[in-house]
Amino acid sequence: MSRVWFALVFALALALPARGEEPAVVKLWPGKAPGETKDIGAEKFLEQKGPNDVKRLGNVSEPTITIYSPPKDKNTGTVVVVAPGGGYSILAIEHEGSDVCAWLNKLGVTAVLLKYRVPKRDAQTPENLAMVQDAQRAISLVRSRQKELGIDPTRVGMLGFSAGGHLTACTALTKKRMYDAVDKADEVFSHEPNFAILVYPAYLTDKQGKLKPEYEVKPDSPPMFFAHSSDDPVTSEGSVALYTALTKNKVPSELHLYASGGHGYGMKKTSHPCSTWPDRAGDWLKARGLLDQPKPPTETGNKK
Repeated sequence: MSRVWFALVFALALALPARGEEPAVVKLWPGKAPGETKDIGAEKFLEQKGPNDVKRLGNVSEPTITIYSPPKDKNTGTVVVVAPGGGYSILAIEHEGSDVCAWLNKLGVTAVLLKYRVPKRDAQTPENLAMVQDAQRAISLVRSRQKELGIDPTRVGMLGFSAGGHLTACTALTKKRMYDAVDKADEVFSHEPNFAILVYPAYLTDKQGKLKPEYEVKPDSPPMFFAHSSDDPVTSEGSVALYTALTKNKVPSELHLYASGGHGYGMKKTSHPCSTWPDRAGDWLKARGLLDQPKPPTETGNKK
């Protein structure tokens, strides 16, 4: 009887679909991240306050990227680096991170979850320098793996929420690499994204509601998509101001400003129309040809 049972179990195991490959986790830096001089304590998840509370990761000192690849037959060759929000204090790693990667995979997009350093480091200029370094390094590192990931190096984008949206804007609009090159990935491959998606981005305007001068928009700035809610306590003026600067420079961009929805909804479904932002972002990616079948990958470090 036991042999018959074993045979049935074995046959059933063969008949079941194979599990998808686990996402690859890659350290961003070959050694310590730039400027890391003191121990900030062990990385940890903060205690959740209730069943609906978001998953929050704190004390990140060893930044990584986690690579979520779509099925090979669905791969468009487009890749997006995802930056969760969290006020540069923690990372909302799930509803603004891994859940976003799952959505991107459904579109045929390779998703790269950026676990950047938090909280802010003391005495850095700019104050989010560590995070910008991590984001720039992630873009170059992803491009350096173009062959193994089956991606097009001219289709590397970035998507961020709240503080992660601010980080996305900084990365998209900063021409200078903010650290010394550490290997070939930095020496050969650009750190600038080809496009950006900003969802309720923070910290973009001054007290008068004007775009801060450090966000220098030029005609060759990458195209951007924005989603924000008018009742967001993190003012939507930042999205409007950056969108306006882009359109004045004839940079193709799209802004969705919703009447309600507040802040921090990420991939959560709510009764507010703002929760449809992934559909609109998908439409934008499609309209820009970023969901078309990929071109044969070529080893290149060029941005465009």
